[in-house]
Amino acid sequence: MTLVAGVDSSTQSTKVLVVDAADGRVVRTGDAPHPDGTEIDPTAWWHALAVATEGGLLNDVSAIAVAAQQHGMVTLDGEGEVVRPALLWNDLRSAPDAADLINELGGPDRWASAVGSVPLASFTVTKLRWLRRSEPDLADRVASVMLPHDWLTMRLTGAEPTTDRGDASGTGYFDPATSQYRPELLKQAFGRTPALPRVAAPGEVVGQTDRGAVIAAGTGDNMGAALGLGLETGDVVVSMGTSGTVFAVAEQPSVDPSGAVAGFADATGRWLPLVCTLNAARVLAAGRHLLGVEPAEFDALALAGPPGAGGLTLVPYLEGERTPNLPTASGRLVGLRLANTTREHLARAFVEGMLCGLADGLDALRAQGVAPRRLLLTGGAARSLAVQEIAGSLFDVPVEVPEPLEYVAMGAARQAAWAASGAAAAPAWQVRSRAVEAAPQPDVAGVVREAYAYARDHLAAELGWALSGYCGGR
Repeated sequence: MTLVAGVDSSTQSTKVLVVDAADGRVVRTGDAPHPDGTEIDPTAWWHALAVATEGGLLNDVSAIAVAAQQHGMVTLDGEGEVVRPALLWNDLRSAPDAADLINELGGPDRWASAVGSVPLASFTVTKLRWLRRSEPDLADRVASVMLPHDWLTMRLTGAEPTTDRGDASGTGYFDPATSQYRPELLKQAFGRTPALPRVAAPGEVVGQTDRGAVIAAGTGDNMGAALGLGLETGDVVVSMGTSGTVFAVAEQPSVDPSGAVAGFADATGRWLPLVCTLNAARVLAAGRHLLGVEPAEFDALALAGPPGAGGLTLVPYLEGERTPNLPTASGRLVGLRLANTTREHLARAFVEGMLCGLADGLDALRAQGVAPRRLLLTGGAARSLAVQEIAGSLFDVPVEVPEPLEYVAMGAARQAAWAASGAAAAPAWQVRSRAVEAAPQPDVAGVVREAYAYARDHLAAELGWALSGYCGGR
């Protein structure tokens, strides 16, 4: 048996899967938590990886790959030492810098044409502008910049820093259509061009460990999930973890000047149009905390509530929002009346609010030419029976739930097997999924989503943002 390992270094933890390279069967696992916060010393990731793999978890593996959270800014000095804690994707302090960069280049359409995406506070390029503006002494020390997966891969190999086109496409200074850096955009943001990792090819071996295991290029977490799920044309993933993402693989790059869809690359040579929200599983956690219940009781309450929650609508911007780009927004509960002030109505509104934000993301993908034939629900919130059933009725595409697995780590493992084999493509591993029995209910879904759109747009208008045309104007 040939064993390979995939590492998922997410916002909250490091998860490791050791699998059989022949069929992707999981042999053993490990995990370790990360500190909370929106910035972190990268050495905490390295420590978590050591804890997750203690006891010889990786001793007999032949290949390893790392998939990690996108966008994080890791800065090193000329000696290779970390200059400051890494700013993570969910650190929103660079929102004003994103707006400045968009204006300086001549508008969002110029950015979309240049790098496939309109930069938001999550993107690395905006964090570099923030560093230059807010901590100039530290900025002066920066000799190189990389992403979380780049840094971990470099630590594993001890060799030159490398990245892949998938993760690089989330920086804001890389063009996924040509697979080339845009150093002039990096210089515009930072005032100069620090060194960047070499972009490795899909399936490339970039080094090896001291035990002789080969190291694959690695990728970003969303690209890892797409690879782990074996996405094909027509598959759309709705992932509900710390953030919410809606993405699909595509044969052509996408360009969305509205900024709703990020035109990323994937880990195989294709593209990964993606919509990201800041608020997903944590919305349900907040609802459970509000009602003082455990997950099973929350599900029962939400399923007992009527579709549309009796006119009660939650706009779930509990941590600001990325899509639509409303970093200063807060959540809002609209339509509260005596008749719907019940635990059942509130639980239903929390689930519907989270799902409506993701349904907007599906609309945005359709506007970029994605034609969905099925939706795959993944992430922690996908385990919720209420989420499954309400999604089945709310979305107008058949919904399936893949078997519970760490698909980011599985994608990294699949990439590791690819690199070790030297084959032209990643191995084909079977992914099992279960169809959600709830059928789409277009009339009900229309009412729920219209109420959500009204509340969403009203909140945006109060903040001075115009969302006309966003997600097809729904």
